[in-house]
Amino acid sequence: MDFEFYETDVMRTSNPDKNLENRRCLAVIGLSGEVGEVAELYKKALFHGKTLDKEALLKELGDVLWYLTYYANTEGFTMSEVAQANIDKRLKRYPEGFSIEASAERKDEK
Repeated sequence: MDFEFYETDVMRTSNPDKNLENRRCLAVIGLSGEVGEVAELYKKALFHGKTLDKEALLKELGDVLWYLTYYANTEGFTMSEVAQANIDKRLKRYPEGFSIEASAERKDEK
C-alpha cells in the first residue's frame, strides 16, 4: 500500500462538489467528527470500564485518515508532502530525538 494509491482511492470515493469551500467544510467537519469517534472509544475504555475495541478503533482511524487525505488533497497537498513537512518540523524541534528537556526548551510553539 502506498499513499499515491490511497489518495487516488480517497478521491474516487469523495464528494465531487466543485465548490472549494464546500469541500473544505466537509473535510474539516468530517475530520473533527471522526477524531471525536476515536476519543469516544478511548473515553469508554478509560472511564466506563469497557475494553478498548481495537477493531472499531482501526476503522475509526481509517476514517480519520480518509478525511485528512481528502482535506490535504483539497488544499493541493499530497500526503507525502504533509508527512515530509512534519518530519522537517520535528527534526528542527528535536534534532536529537524527543526529550522532556528539549520540549521545555523549545523556542517555537507551532
